[in-house]
Amino acid sequence: MNLLFLMTDQHRVDTLGCYGNPHVATPHLDRLAATGTRFDRCYTPTAICTPARASLLTGQAPFRHRLLANYERNVGYLEDLRDDAFTFSGALAEQDYQLGLIGKWHGGTHRNAASYGFDGPDLPGWHNPVDHPDYLAYLEERGLPPYRISDHVRGTTPNGNPGNLLAARLHQPVEATFEHYLATRAIEQLEKYAADGRPFFLATHFFGPHLPYLLPDAYYDMYDPELVELPASIAETFEGKPPVQRNYSAHWTFDTIPIEVTRKLIAVYWGYVTLVDEQIGRILTRLDELGLSDDTSVFFTADHGEFTGAHRLHDKGPAMYEDIYRIPGIVRIPGAEPQVRDELVTLTDCTATILDLAGCDPEQAVDSRSLVPLVRGEHPDWAPDLVAEFHGHHFPYPQRMLREDRYKLVVNPESVNELYDLQQDPDELHNRYTHPEFQTVRRRMLRRLYDLLRERGDNFYHWMTPMYDIGASDYDASLSSFEPEGAT
Repeated sequence: MNLLFLMTDQHRVDTLGCYGNPHVATPHLDRLAATGTRFDRCYTPTAICTPARASLLTGQAPFRHRLLANYERNVGYLEDLRDDAFTFSGALAEQDYQLGLIGKWHGGTHRNAASYGFDGPDLPGWHNPVDHPDYLAYLEERGLPPYRISDHVRGTTPNGNPGNLLAARLHQPVEATFEHYLATRAIEQLEKYAADGRPFFLATHFFGPHLPYLLPDAYYDMYDPELVELPASIAETFEGKPPVQRNYSAHWTFDTIPIEVTRKLIAVYWGYVTLVDEQIGRILTRLDELGLSDDTSVFFTADHGEFTGAHRLHDKGPAMYEDIYRIPGIVRIPGAEPQVRDELVTLTDCTATILDLAGCDPEQAVDSRSLVPLVRGEHPDWAPDLVAEFHGHHFPYPQRMLREDRYKLVVNPESVNELYDLQQDPDELHNRYTHPEFQTVRRRMLRRLYDLLRERGDNFYHWMTPMYDIGASDYDASLSSFEPEGAT
């Protein structure tokens, strides 16, 4: 079984036609969803690039693989996986798979994709490396103009400085964009693997639609801002919420940007999604032309979502809202009937799925579960909830989340905890954690999260033991054994 893995960065679910957007043109991903399994409730294990990608590579939760932050703003954590870390690429190599990864790596500072056996140009960093020699050679070979942008969109930071670049016009034709370049290189690699004849795993990791949104005019102006329905959570007041969220809103300069510009930014983001969809379409079309579709399982997902103004935020950060934790998840296995599934699944589950399809032991991905039975229409017992975590970006900030069918619990040790009723409050504007009518839900979820963390070996539970209503402790919470067993 060949494996084609398509991945975007910082991609909102609600920008895709197959997930209900009536305006954004995503015909190629919509076709993939219509011929495969669309997971309606797919989540990232952590809404930040490097840790999420490390979880995909290893099949481990972030606390276990310990690559907990993006290296550009590392806050003292590991910057590469440990030498003995399991990776799915190692397992596939033992099965004589050809391994390719075209695009964003962002998985460490000293080791690159080649360190884990992947073919492809080494493209480090968090955003399109437009000064990379291979990209420059691609432009020169085709007589295409170099990268140049204008009309920068920025807000103003609390100290009066210009904020992070959010968008700009790119003065290149679509053929010169980094996205087109990546798809071209992926197609070349696909052709090479097809000629070899051995099974392959080929990943294409687009850097977009991560901000800043740098697009040619045709995509920058593709969508009328009047089509944009602003997120209801733009009404966020941060009352009863962790103060860090208000700080992040100021960092991302939301209140210094006119609302008309916010609407335009969302429209530009939509244009970015369409640009990426077109490049994915080129890869899928070539897969068909090479006669490989009947022997190739195809994945599409993202490392995490993006705020684009929701909750008066941009980018991502220490706020465990659906906007950045829910991600697209599409899997097409030859012979499986098209369907939509509503089980709670994660990006990390892709790891066991890859192993399963390649004939490897999926149990090696210890925090992952194969999606193959779900894609094949079976109905196995499936966990009714999932855990996500966050460890910091700019500064250490530990969080744990429990997501159920209706409710979400977020534990913030330095601040107030959060509880959202996603049925009554899908925009997560009202923190119900302290409300008396939610006491039963709160206690049940705190205990469930506590038990799950203990089962996983996530020592975050030690903070919960004395601080929250999780019942009587059944161990020495001081970890000191000052008193003999049975003493009171």
